[in-house]
Amino acid sequence: MFHRLKRFFARYKNLSGNVFALSLVSLLNDTSSDIIYPLLPAFLALTLGASPFAIGLIEGFAESVAAFLKLFSGYLSDKFDSRKLPVFLGYSLASIVRPLLAFVGSWQQVLLVRVTDRIGKGIRGAPRDAIIAASVPEEKRGLAFGFNRAADHLGAVIGPIIAFFLLSYYAADTNHPTAQEYQQVFLFASVPVVLGLFVIVFFVKENKEKKTETVVSATPIKLSLKEFDGNFKRLLVVVALFTLSNSTDAFLLLRAEQSGIKPAVLPLLWMALHFSKVVSSLVFGDLSDKVGRKTLIFAGWILYALVYAGFAFVNADWQAWTLFLVYGLYFGLTEGAEKALVADLVPKEKRGTAYGFYNLAFSITVFPASLIFGAVWTTFGAETAFLASAVVSIGAACLLLTVRTKQTTAI
Repeated sequence: MFHRLKRFFARYKNLSGNVFALSLVSLLNDTSSDIIYPLLPAFLALTLGASPFAIGLIEGFAESVAAFLKLFSGYLSDKFDSRKLPVFLGYSLASIVRPLLAFVGSWQQVLLVRVTDRIGKGIRGAPRDAIIAASVPEEKRGLAFGFNRAADHLGAVIGPIIAFFLLSYYAADTNHPTAQEYQQVFLFASVPVVLGLFVIVFFVKENKEKKTETVVSATPIKLSLKEFDGNFKRLLVVVALFTLSNSTDAFLLLRAEQSGIKPAVLPLLWMALHFSKVVSSLVFGDLSDKVGRKTLIFAGWILYALVYAGFAFVNADWQAWTLFLVYGLYFGLTEGAEKALVADLVPKEKRGTAYGFYNLAFSITVFPASLIFGAVWTTFGAETAFLASAVVSIGAACLLLTVRTKQTTAI
């Protein structure tokens, strides 16, 4: 057993310095973000009086803006062959705006802060993924993206632990924290992401590829889907459809609170979810290089449908804990594999633009997904909203089978 674990982790030793540096940045950023995020739904609903529809509006719109901006940041990083600068700027914006949640007094102000924070995500996301894809050979792409996602999720394990201890310290009654007690915790959120900025400056190296005039004129970088084949476009359509079922996780936290989990314990639940993500990202990211990206993505989307169907009927805190742990496997199966699949299907000089379009496919439906989910929950109840999402995700998984991949082992 020990030797198997040693061989498993030995594979990660050979990843490039850029992968390790950007993974550390992801860890620090998610530590910052997840000091806030697991507390935000309860803060909005219980202290600011926000409805499920308002929560869906906030998170859906914020994520949609982020994903839409990734289109342009990815394209510009290809056009100017510069990826490190937008990565730095994106994380810098996050470090500035997150502490502002300590001063909000309405859900509309939360919306403004969250959208600005997600603008930073939109600026940095596609260039960061392009740096990772360029830093490893094709046969290790799944391993690299899986490692990056694992580090990201490890930050989301650390952040909620910090949030739990801070809220336990500040709150006189952990069952009913006041708005001021929540906001005292939010003030700490900028510290980890500021540390990440130093890592970017000193440890991320940009390997710019020298291109001859002939190559540049023959393959100009354009912000157009015409630059890509029908197979890649088919993948984008399928991703957009699946995202229509993939509303904000704030609804899962709200559902967990309804099942009997106390607000102060929600960060620990969020931590458990991300611990599950860490383990599954390491295991399945590596596995996608061997058995095929599409196989893992298909399995992940089906698992997602089963988890959402489970949330439709959850009525006890232990059931919520179980579903959150299983839900983490979905991320391990899909996140690294999807990003590696994008790199597999497009030319290397157009990867930034391709990641931009991949995130555009997400942005087209992520806002209506959360908005519709919140509206259905408010009008027809949580059970209907969760079951409808499960049905849509199964349909998207079936359509994924029509996407061709280079790997013969894929479905």
